[in-house]
Amino acid sequence: MRWSQLYVPTLREDPADADAVSHRLLVRGGFIRQLMAGHYSLLPLAVRVRAKIIGIIREEMAAIGSQEFVLPTMHPAEIWQRSGRWESIGEEMFRLKDRKGADLALGVTHEEIFTVLSQELRSYRDLPQMWYQFQTKFRDEPRPKSGLLRVREFTMKDSYSFDVDEAGLDRSFRLHRAAYERIFARLGLPAIAVQASSGTMGGSESVEFMAASAAGEDLVVRCPGCDYAANTEKATSALPAVADGLGPDAPERFDTPRARTIEELARLHGVPAERQVKTLVYVVDGQLTLVLVRGDHSLVEQKLIDALAATAVRPATAEEIRAALGASPGSLGAVGVPADLPVLADEALRGRTDLTTGANTDGVHLRGVSVERDVAVRRWADLREVTAGEPCPRCGAPLDVAVTIEVGHIFKLGRKYTEALGVAVSGRDGERVVPVMGSYGIGVERALAAVVETHHDDKGIVWPVAVAPFEVAVVVLGTKDERVAGAAEALYRQLRAERVDVLLDDRDERPGVKFRDVELIGIPYRVTVGARGLADGLVELTARATGETRSVPLAEAVEHVRELLTAGR
Repeated sequence: MRWSQLYVPTLREDPADADAVSHRLLVRGGFIRQLMAGHYSLLPLAVRVRAKIIGIIREEMAAIGSQEFVLPTMHPAEIWQRSGRWESIGEEMFRLKDRKGADLALGVTHEEIFTVLSQELRSYRDLPQMWYQFQTKFRDEPRPKSGLLRVREFTMKDSYSFDVDEAGLDRSFRLHRAAYERIFARLGLPAIAVQASSGTMGGSESVEFMAASAAGEDLVVRCPGCDYAANTEKATSALPAVADGLGPDAPERFDTPRARTIEELARLHGVPAERQVKTLVYVVDGQLTLVLVRGDHSLVEQKLIDALAATAVRPATAEEIRAALGASPGSLGAVGVPADLPVLADEALRGRTDLTTGANTDGVHLRGVSVERDVAVRRWADLREVTAGEPCPRCGAPLDVAVTIEVGHIFKLGRKYTEALGVAVSGRDGERVVPVMGSYGIGVERALAAVVETHHDDKGIVWPVAVAPFEVAVVVLGTKDERVAGAAEALYRQLRAERVDVLLDDRDERPGVKFRDVELIGIPYRVTVGARGLADGLVELTARATGETRSVPLAEAVEHVRELLTAGR
């Protein structure tokens, strides 16, 4: 490709609204342009990178025997209603009606649609099956941001496996996990596999692949002493045992007129946060629910959702709280609440005594509370957020917490969708068998952005060879010098003949402009052809990642480039 014919609208300044590094550099480098919030146009450079990412994924899917499909992006509501997700996904789904008034959805994901196709499977001999596609997904993200990292329209590689039994699912899951590890290694993404919540997908096991980045929105808990790693939505830790006193025979009221927070109660009344019960009020599927955690702990809402298999969860309003409990936030507690008000408590409170909590009277608290004696806990669950330094649940070492980007997610779905949509095959003994499913996803444009997040410097993007829009740039210094232009043209043609992905910078621009642009868009290697070097039969070969430049004979330049590219793949 010739730069003079290529559309690369580079910018000299960072875009004002770009927060993430990848957003800033992809806009500056002329890879993407925003149409509206959460919707981006991919320009030619980005299309080239995207195609290479898809090519790597496609090769690894083929290697495990998965077959490629292309399914519709618009779905009839009836299929989603049968699975129960028409209601459970909620506002994240784009919904519309056709001219006849039929309810339709833009695909958030494709479990239901692939399951419909699996209805034509007839026998256990037809299994296992592994199917995948690259398809546009639509999610009505309430706060799109960070360029391609959080959007409302994106390409997903989603795979689905169908097996006779759980042993088959285990095999399909292992195949996909290994394939994903190879994919991310080839993309140059240092992704780690962590335990995760299945969320609205359902299923028995879920693993996320996470890449560390300050632009991420997921926290991963990781143990430096063993292989334990989990998203905070799933993570646990081994809290030290707490020795409580017996306390009084019944809770005692005391006035706390100026203490409305955990911190104020600790400061004004000497009650440490770890000896307080924090009472949170949520509306869970329409039911007001009290959620109890230790005063120094934070609730993870996804854990609450998972514990109750809830569809809709939100904090209660101040009006709803006062109507149910007679007090405002800051003086709330679960002692003596009506029996029809369910109470969910974090496991860290199990067995605790002599604690302090709100009395459901403004400006009043209770001390001497024994949780299991004084509170009618309907359900215990792990609800708290793990923090750095807490002991690993496996080996006891202090845990680390890192900010990450989710670049892949794999699920064991079980029979949730095949049962809901009536899929069955005949088994070995003629019995009816409902296949068991797995689901496996990679966001293509998110992976592209994540590569930039992990491969950049102060000059721009530093693409790994495998996904770079071009592998080599041949930069002509002095396009009006026939000898220089001719040598560059000949080198360009030789590299193309060797099937090297090469860009010829034949623009009539100053050397500094050309060098800055090549560095900004991140081409791994630059061959500079200029009159001074050619006088000695030399060209300059520069590695983008290290900045190292060396002079090589023009006649040997192609061989040097080939060696570098082979080593970089």
